[in-house]
Amino acid sequence: MSSVRVNWQLKAILPVGFVLLAGLLLFILATVSLRDPVRHAVLIVAGAGAVAICGVLIVVLAYLIQRPMVELQEKIGLVSEGNLDVSVSFARRNDEIGDLGRNFNHMMQQLRESREEIELLHRTQMSRAEHLATLGELAAGLAHEIRNPLAGIAGVIEIIGRDLPSTSPARAVVKDVRLEISQINRILTDLLETARPHPPQIRCSDLNTTVEHAVMLARQQVLSKPIKIELQKAPDLAEVEHDSDQIHQVLLNLLLNAVQAMEGAGTVRVEIGSRDDCASVVVSDTGRGISPQHLPSIFRPFYTTKGNGTGLGLSLARRIVEEHHGRIEVSSVVGKGSKFEVVLPFRMPSAQIAAP
Repeated sequence: MSSVRVNWQLKAILPVGFVLLAGLLLFILATVSLRDPVRHAVLIVAGAGAVAICGVLIVVLAYLIQRPMVELQEKIGLVSEGNLDVSVSFARRNDEIGDLGRNFNHMMQQLRESREEIELLHRTQMSRAEHLATLGELAAGLAHEIRNPLAGIAGVIEIIGRDLPSTSPARAVVKDVRLEISQINRILTDLLETARPHPPQIRCSDLNTTVEHAVMLARQQVLSKPIKIELQKAPDLAEVEHDSDQIHQVLLNLLLNAVQAMEGAGTVRVEIGSRDDCASVVVSDTGRGISPQHLPSIFRPFYTTKGNGTGLGLSLARRIVEEHHGRIEVSSVVGKGSKFEVVLPFRMPSAQIAAP
């Protein structure tokens, strides 16, 4: 049952009204009791005093409370219309009403500062988006123009390599050229993936299988190195709606980064599980770690701390995971290693599941 709303003015004036009524009663009694002049005078003075006090209280209440409340209501109305450049004038008062005014003005100052920060962030993000869009178009054009002559160079190198004698020292140079061509192709592929991303083909499938395939490929990369890659699967994990090719690409990138972070013997551990009603894949290593000043920037495009890196792998990985409505979290301690966690929802909020 809803309570009856009583205006604060009525609440404040009621006691005054009672005092005023008492004064009037005293005045009436004074007029009735004319036989006793002393009592008559006392009652008249008391009644007049009560009426005067009530009048003063009403004026004081109207000036000290009513006016600030009306002003506050007007300013709140302006704020609701989107105007944050408002303040109340009664904040200079040295009482509870003044405290209310100062708190209101401080809150408005914080709101203005927050709005300015949001507008600055929005402008920065828009500028960055435009910059990346332009850079993406440029990267796509360059990748196309470079790939064609690169294919011709690779073909010529293959012919030269076949024609060289088996004892020729130039064979080592040809091998190095092939590796460099592969490196350029990898860079071009990353550029094209960043410039022209394609939407994920979502299917409901076993995440354990996707992770296991990535681990198998990574193990092939460390056959000649003293690095161990461990996998802990989650057999009871429910199927996850994801693009297995893209998530495979994300995990393989994280695994190869972990391998490259270790200069000698070490261990990369992959754990599949669940967290916060989502599927989770944790890739941790015992490598050199990431310094605190680099950690906030590792997902930025073209940002890299590796001499032969493109700076696109982690940026592309985060974009893929975010398109799956998931997230990548990272923690690292210099000298002890890093931990990347990929968190994916079991069901995409608005995904179009691809036909099998």
